[in-house]
Amino acid sequence: RLHLVTWNVGTASPPPDVTSLLQLNSLGPTMDMYVIGLQEVNSRITNFLSDLAFDDPWSIFFMTVLSPLGYMKLSSVRMQGLLLLIFVKHVHLPFIRDIHTHYTRTGLYGYWGNKGGVTIRMSLYGHTICFMNCHLPAHMENTEQRLDDFEKILEMQFEGDNIPSTLDHDVLFWFGDLNFRIADYGIHFVRESINNKRYNLLWEKDQLNMAKKKEAFLQDFIEGPLQFKPTYKFDLYSEVYDTSEKKRKPAWTDRILWRVKNLCQNASKEDEFSEEQTISVTLNNYISHMSYGISDHKPVTGTFGLQLKPLVSDPLITVNPEGEWSAAHDVLISYSAVPDFPSSAWDWIGLFKVAFRHVNDYVTYAWVEDDEISSNKNSKQVYMSAAEIPDVGGEFLLCYYSNNLQSIVGISQPFQIQPNRTLIETDPTQEENSWMQKPDNLESHNEF
Repeated sequence: RLHLVTWNVGTASPPPDVTSLLQLNSLGPTMDMYVIGLQEVNSRITNFLSDLAFDDPWSIFFMTVLSPLGYMKLSSVRMQGLLLLIFVKHVHLPFIRDIHTHYTRTGLYGYWGNKGGVTIRMSLYGHTICFMNCHLPAHMENTEQRLDDFEKILEMQFEGDNIPSTLDHDVLFWFGDLNFRIADYGIHFVRESINNKRYNLLWEKDQLNMAKKKEAFLQDFIEGPLQFKPTYKFDLYSEVYDTSEKKRKPAWTDRILWRVKNLCQNASKEDEFSEEQTISVTLNNYISHMSYGISDHKPVTGTFGLQLKPLVSDPLITVNPEGEWSAAHDVLISYSAVPDFPSSAWDWIGLFKVAFRHVNDYVTYAWVEDDEISSNKNSKQVYMSAAEIPDVGGEFLLCYYSNNLQSIVGISQPFQIQPNRTLIETDPTQEENSWMQKPDNLESHNEF
């Protein structure tokens, strides 16, 4: 289950609550993955430079909401005001590989990043998935420019060997503030149709719907029905369309589309498709969220079911704590790798609190080669010093990070570490201070 958000936040700060936006109160099964695409994140130079050194406020906000629920920030990419974040449940981490990010500037003839696209691709249980968050040019008359810019974004190539082009991924999600408008009809007819909830009267003059009928490169993209009010342009903190002097005509600028490669190939074949479909995408919900008023756009979400026939079903690494762990003494970690695993001297095993935010949020770590104490054909053992383990104990898990694959390739079940009672009884002020200082010699490891 994948929940995808697109929202032009208009340089605003995060709202107090995103429970409904992320459907955290949903009675159904929880989501496996959250994909959050934002546009117009505050990108003033001072903000942008500080965000390069530290996580931006929106990333921190979503990590704070989702990490206690068992989601880790898998990857992110930022280009000025464009931000794309992916969060995933821990159980899926060992089956997500080959993560790459990219960005394409299209503003000011390709020199400025106020418009363009940011992209994250990965292999998910052996299937290639690509997510593309775009902010295309504004204004009614710029339809052709929007289409040209999107074609340019589609043509970008990821760096690395054997990475498919954007359209060669098994599934491609395209979303963002695409800025397509409602042509021909006057503002009064548009507003009257909206007031009467007769959205279907406007669909045929929606510029994206019109373009999909005539542009070959768009025809394989699928979108759910626009059964919600146009999401632009609203007065701030209201559900009232633009009352300023400009009185912008409402439009469905904020959209989510997707493309399944196999379906495209099948549709072009005259004979019946005989090969078994290994991946399918089902749209369960496509809605806007009117209660959010921090910008002149309303957020849009799509909830999808991805049915995958796993092409990868075994983790590359199995990692476990040895015996009962206590903060009072050194401890052992055992792990085993599949044959031909591309190990590196820079691989490490991290100790993480259960609600960790991202791969660099470790409490401590052990190098798999430098800290190895035994090895046989089936498994290896690594030690971890008691000095690095939180004295107060608690619930933790272990993650094996592969430097070659730039991702977590093995994760343990959560387990308890018993507190170091001697030290706690001796020094009652000895709380979490003992492990708040993180090692700084992993800075060369790229975050996902």
